[in-house]
Amino acid sequence: MAQKPSIPKGTRDFSPNEVERREYIIDIIKNRFQLYGFMPIETPSFENSETLLGKYGEEGDRLIFKILNNGEFLNKVPESDLVTKDESVITSQISDRALRYDLTVPFARYVVQHQNDIAFPFKRYQVQNVWRADRPQKGRFREFTQCDADVVGSDSLLQEVEFIKLFDDVYTDLGLKGCTIKINNRKVLAGIAEMMGAADKLIDFTVALDKLDKIGADAVKKEMLEKGIEAAAIEKLQPVFELSGDFEQKVAQMKKLLSQSEIGLQGITELETIKEKLAPLEMKMTHLDLDITLARGLNYYTGCIFEVAAPDGVSMGSISGGGRYDDLTGIFGMKDMSGVGISFGLDRIYLVLEELGLFPDSVKAGVQALFINFGETEASYCMEWMFRFRESGIKTELYPEPGKMKKQMTYADKNSIPYVILAGENEIKTGKLTLKHMKTGLQESLSPEDLLAKINTTF
Repeated sequence: MAQKPSIPKGTRDFSPNEVERREYIIDIIKNRFQLYGFMPIETPSFENSETLLGKYGEEGDRLIFKILNNGEFLNKVPESDLVTKDESVITSQISDRALRYDLTVPFARYVVQHQNDIAFPFKRYQVQNVWRADRPQKGRFREFTQCDADVVGSDSLLQEVEFIKLFDDVYTDLGLKGCTIKINNRKVLAGIAEMMGAADKLIDFTVALDKLDKIGADAVKKEMLEKGIEAAAIEKLQPVFELSGDFEQKVAQMKKLLSQSEIGLQGITELETIKEKLAPLEMKMTHLDLDITLARGLNYYTGCIFEVAAPDGVSMGSISGGGRYDDLTGIFGMKDMSGVGISFGLDRIYLVLEELGLFPDSVKAGVQALFINFGETEASYCMEWMFRFRESGIKTELYPEPGKMKKQMTYADKNSIPYVILAGENEIKTGKLTLKHMKTGLQESLSPEDLLAKINTTF
């Protein structure tokens, strides 16, 4: 017996209804991106390994899917290297391409490569898949879709203000009330590391701190110890874990804690400026919260960073994120090009909307009206009206073969088709059509024009 086919862990097939719902989310996000002046681009699904490796930190590099070179690649590896079984040595010899880990680094490569054709500041959006060799779990997949927007070529904090408002507009359009936009600044984190006496361990510090909401304070401290941060330094971090109050109160506490750190105070000033410029703007369905423990482990962030948490009661991690990167293009030789960007996690947003029942009833794939096939003459009559219905925007289908009514009705029922249209000998004589409501079983005789108008008002 043939083995049942399967797909790799961390990937998914999508049914017609799931695809329709995903497109619903994407359309709302794209519409807001365009209203904010972002232009679309696309980049290849895989990049040269040198483009991606070393840009996400040690942990990120481990999650990058490498693509084996074509041909007899092992023949090119010296026997001595094969004997050692050192994957760090062998991988670079058998793989020079990798699936993209995110959309930001490929975007930085795009900017540098096409810099002579771009007018700065450049605002782009991108909706494409990314891949990470992560452990699959709820809301975490190995293949998933990101919806990104970035601005490069401007260091104005007005960009951060706009992105926060963009978060709010998108989640308002989706009807997702109660999301929290968490904000912090990597300069504040640098100031905390400086205050602790661990400035040389900034990356290790932020990578560990970024796991706080996943593993808890004790485990974060343990990881910091393992990374060589001294216990006395970690003890100085305790006031950060105990920070409380509203935005302004937290800022006041951090000013005292970072009073001797120039870079830390600079980060606080930036946060205050953003909050001040947001004040006259109406935040409809989200609220802003200062989270000093927010770190976002990616190494390229240098300024303000964001994450959006789902509403209370929904068991999901962050559903959006982003931040400021002052010199991401510098890794490709283009210095002093500041940028800031955000990303909407399509797959997580989908799960949240589904859990809360927020998808509109109208968002579903499939046919809206099915013509029953009674035979060749009736089918020809139906074909004429079917194309009229389609021209009016009604998704319409004619059952392909004449057959038992029960079989055709079962087809309509299994495909959740809300209306069935009957055009038999009597209907053709009278010039009317019989409309059957599948949900209620109600039938009514209508002229084709009235029937068309009735369905149109429903959708």
